[in-house]
Amino acid sequence: MLRFIVHYGIHFIVPLLVAYLFYKKDFLKVSGILLLGILIDIDHLWASPMFDANRCSIGFHFLHSYYLIALYFALLFFKKTRIIGIALMIHIIADLTDCYLMKHPCLFS
Repeated sequence: MLRFIVHYGIHFIVPLLVAYLFYKKDFLKVSGILLLGILIDIDHLWASPMFDANRCSIGFHFLHSYYLIALYFALLFFKKTRIIGIALMIHIIADLTDCYLMKHPCLFS
């Protein structure tokens, strides 16, 4: 239950907090963009099984690959892509936290 609360709390509460704390003027627009970071989970559609509660997404799904995570991180350094980069990195942090709470081998090997 803790994993579920932490994982989805990061996915849905952290974007709202970031938008509120750092983008008050454009809160609705920015919070919408940040919440859309969850869309990278579309790559789960190509996995078999599509959902596995004990699978670490990081390094397994294409949009969760280490190369693309580096790209998401790079987006943070450019003003035009920063909000998208924040959205994607919040998503990756949520998934990394989930993997950590599972004590997944990809994090501990």
